[in-house]
Order: sequence, then structure tokens, then C-alpha cells
Amino acid sequence: MGHCCSKGVAADNETNATDHRQTPPPQSLAAASSSPAAPSGNSVSTASDATPGRYTPANSFSANSPFPSPLPAGVAPSPAKTPGRKFRWPLPPPSPAKPIMAALLRRQGKTAKPKDGPIPEEQQNEGGGEGERVLDKNFGYGKNFGAKFELGKEVGRGHFGHTCWAKGKKGELKGQSVAVKIISKAKMTSAIAIEDVRREVKMLKALSGHANLVKFYDAFEDVNNVYIVMELCEGGELLDRILDRGGRYPEDDAKAIIVQILDVVSYCHLQGVVHRDLKPENFLFASKEENAAMKVIDFGLSDFVRPDQRLNDIVGSAYYVAPEVLHRSYSVEADLWSIGVISYILLCGSRPFWARTESGIFRSVLRANPNFDDLPWPAISPEAKDFVKRLLNKDHRKRMTAAQALTHPWLRNEKIVVPLDILIYKLVKAYVRASPLKRAALKALSKALPEEELVYLRAQFSLLEPKDGSVSLENFRVALLKVATDAMKESRVSDILNLMEPLSYKKMDFEEFCAAAISVYQLEVHQDWEKIATSAFEYFEEAGNRVISVEELAQEMSLGPSAYSLIGDWMRKSDGKLSLVGYTKFLHGVTVRSSNTRHRQLA
Repeated sequence: MGHCCSKGVAADNETNATDHRQTPPPQSLAAASSSPAAPSGNSVSTASDATPGRYTPANSFSANSPFPSPLPAGVAPSPAKTPGRKFRWPLPPPSPAKPIMAALLRRQGKTAKPKDGPIPEEQQNEGGGEGERVLDKNFGYGKNFGAKFELGKEVGRGHFGHTCWAKGKKGELKGQSVAVKIISKAKMTSAIAIEDVRREVKMLKALSGHANLVKFYDAFEDVNNVYIVMELCEGGELLDRILDRGGRYPEDDAKAIIVQILDVVSYCHLQGVVHRDLKPENFLFASKEENAAMKVIDFGLSDFVRPDQRLNDIVGSAYYVAPEVLHRSYSVEADLWSIGVISYILLCGSRPFWARTESGIFRSVLRANPNFDDLPWPAISPEAKDFVKRLLNKDHRKRMTAAQALTHPWLRNEKIVVPLDILIYKLVKAYVRASPLKRAALKALSKALPEEELVYLRAQFSLLEPKDGSVSLENFRVALLKVATDAMKESRVSDILNLMEPLSYKKMDFEEFCAAAISVYQLEVHQDWEKIATSAFEYFEEAGNRVISVEELAQEMSLGPSAYSLIGDWMRKSDGKLSLVGYTKFLHGVTVRSSNTRHRQLA
């Protein structure tokens, strides 16, 4: 996806086993890169995916296989080169793939053939025929591509388009080599596909300028194609460099790669852009030099997302897709899961989740846990393991953000510039709108924070440029405007400032800022959480804990009468105040969810 000037070798077709319960031994990177039985990255994407140097047919199964691919037409797996690890399932559980694949078909403007009866007229018109004629495929881009550029050899190919080397014939790019992503209008068979291309160009134009993001030059069109002109990266893919190193990176070298990924992803997230297809194939090196800068490419599946918005369309690549994407409710945290998978591969040379089929991969992502016991993990530092584990947490609320990850003890370095984090805005917004009891509980928790957790908070407070040791709503507004791009306007990130209005009447010092910017969910995965919570409760007992009724506590936590019997146990019988258990439950929060039984459960 995107472009590349590395190998132009087509990906091998794979022969997938029909019984996912057969589990050969885990493969090394070299074996996985050459074995035709190893599934590839399994792209479950729907937009223009011109992955450089590789072409994966719509049906990725071998021609010798009597079974159809579990993926629909147009869903191309990634190259069969990243290392794999297999899991054994005692019984085949219900496949989560069927509704996912149905959603992908709808996104592509296609419909499944009905089992009985004629195809309705509406279905006949979809995806072609009369329906295709009414689609507006005029993008308003320049029409003079041929006059400005001379196309050369093809350097990448995907299901929806391909990428070519080109040289500028006149203008600012005269004599300069560039990459041109060519997307066929004939493949744009739905309004969604057209909008995906339009959005990709808009994102590249708005985000271009970051050192680790491929530079966008211009977009053109003619009757047949859309041409996206970008920077030519001649250093090859990250995936190829992993293979050249024998399948894995030493820790120090892996750090250098991961820092670049986190830096550009944090930039995208602050602008309100979620990439949704981060994988080694979508990172290119600017040149063949060992220490060349790395660039993220292919925003064909990316989307704008507001700070409090949840997306529900399923896109990405199966090995790198986050659990919440499969559950159809996700945001920027899904990209951090993908970075966790990349980090795992860089450090140990195998995938954290593996199966023979796409539906098996989905089950593994949803249910299996990564292996941190086998070689080479015993020789890898505890800090590196903790870093990967905090990214591969299935609860997206407990996952680090990209900015937080840059302050993790494994990566911490004075030379690393920590960017502004949109999570701070979300947490402060919730704090200023919280009840006095909740704010008192968070203030007590902030006093028990370990020093390592304060590194990130100090960096964020400094970025707000406090005056006289305090910040106000204006500080938050100015800090956001300093880094604003057209992408941030499109995703309406600044709208969150309207919800922080209570802060306009007061100032917040660093101590209160720490209380406001704490993520309780993230703190709960800390190895010393019990000690932190106990210490925080002691502060809460001194200032904040008070007599509270069951009804009042339920109202504080937005719970109904059905929860009274449970939360009653969280208060001490002796004085009617919150107990330690009640304090931690109050911090965490609970939600009532219905079940198929007569009872209701609290989570």
C-alpha cells in the first residue's frame, strides 16, 4: 500500500489448511517468509491498497485448494513474510469472520448472492451496471499529469491500483524522482470507495510535513485514473529490513524504529487521524542507509475521528487488527495495538497472534494471549516486555497512548521530544465536569503516584506553558492551536475545548493537573497498583472520604436501583464511609450490562 522502490516480487499464493486445529511448530522468520502455508498479513481493507512490490489476488487461496477464501473479493492479505506463531484450539468456536466479511462486502459496494429467488432490482444495480453510471468520479484535481510527469517502471501493485516511479518534467519537481500512486476509477464501484480516495488525498495534504510521514506533492486525475504524487522512498520496507537482519532486531535498534513510529502516530492522533493499517509493510525508509529516516505511508484506510468518537467499520490487516475493531467500537487506541504487534515482531521475530485462516486469526486476537515465555523473551529486558504488554492489552482503556509510550522507562531518553497528547484534554474535560467526591478521590490518587508516572505528566504540563505555575482553559486552547493543521479542523478536535468550559473560571496548578490527567484504567495495570491504591486511600481518608448513602453512591456512579445490593458492600458498616474496596471501585467505575439470564451483571 502506498509506494516502495524495493523488491517487485509478487506475493506467493497461500494454501490454507481447512482444519485450524492442526498446529505445526512455530515458524522462524525465515521459514515464515518462504513457506507457502503461512498466512500473510491478511489485509481486511477496502480502499486503495497498492502495496509496493507485492500483488495479492482477491482470492488469496491456492488454485489447488477446493475451498473458497474466507475473505471476500478485494480483501487482500499482506505478504506471507512476517513471522508466525500457531495456537491450538480444542474445539472450533463460532467464527467471528462472517459478520465482518459481510460488512466488508457492503463497504465495497457488493452484496452476497441470495440463496433462493431472483436478485432484487436494487442489488442488480449495485456494484456495476446502471448504479455505476450515477457515481460522480470527478475529484476536481489537476488534469495535466502527463504534461508534468514522465512515468517509469512499476514499483508496487495492489488490488485497487499500483505505484510507479516517475520524474518531473517541469515546475518545482522538474528532474526530481517521485512516486505516483495510480488508482483506477473503474475500481471505484461505490460511493464509499470514491470517498476513501478523496479522504486519503485530503489527509496526505493536511499532514504532510512531519519528518516520519511520506511527503505529498500533488494529486491529478484523468478519465481513467487518479494520480497521487508523493515522495519516493528508496530504502525499502521495514519488513524487508527485519528479514535482512534474520528476523528480529536487537533491543537498541528496535527502540530507534519504535520511537519513529510512535512520534508520527502521536502526531496523527493529535490531528484527529487514525491510520487503521499500521504494519511493517507500510513503513518505508527514505534511503538505503542504515540510519535512514522511516516514513509511514498508505492512508487509504485512515479516517478522521473526533476526540470522543467511536468508529465501527472493520478495516485493517488481520494480524495487526485490534480486538475492539472486531467488536466494532474503536478509536485511535487501535493504532497502538498495531504498534504493539510490530514491537513484538521486532523483538522476538514471530507474530503474537497466528492461525491458518483469517477467521482463526480473528479468534486468536480476541481470545489468545501473546507468548512471553519462549525464546528469545527470557533474554529480553523486563522493561521491553512491559512496554509490549502495555500496548497489547485487550482493554483499549488500559493501553498507553503514543505520547505516553515515548515516556515509558524502556524508551525514556532526554533527546526524545514528548508531543502534546489529546488524552490530556479528554481526562481534564471529565475531571472539571466530575462531582466533588470524584475529584477528591482523584486528588488523593495523584498524591500516591510513583515518580515514573510523573514524567509524562510533567512533560504535558510543560507543553501547556503554565503561567505562575498554573494553567487555564486559554493554555489548553493556545497549545492546541500551535499544532493545528487542516486535518485537525476536519476532525473537529478543538470542539473538546467547549466541553472544558468550567476551566475558564479557574486555574489549575500542577498538583491538581496530575489529579485531572490521571487515567485510572492505565494505572491499574501498574505492577504496584495495590500499593498505590492503598496509599491513595490513606490520603482520601484524611481529606475527602465522607458518609454516603447507597442511593447517593449509585447516583454518583450512574447506576440504577438494581446495583444497590452490590455497592452496599463497598461502604463500612461502622461509619457509612467508603472502604478501600469501595474507593477503588468508585475510581474505576462500573457499568450495568444485561445478560441472557434473569440477573444483571456489573463490570
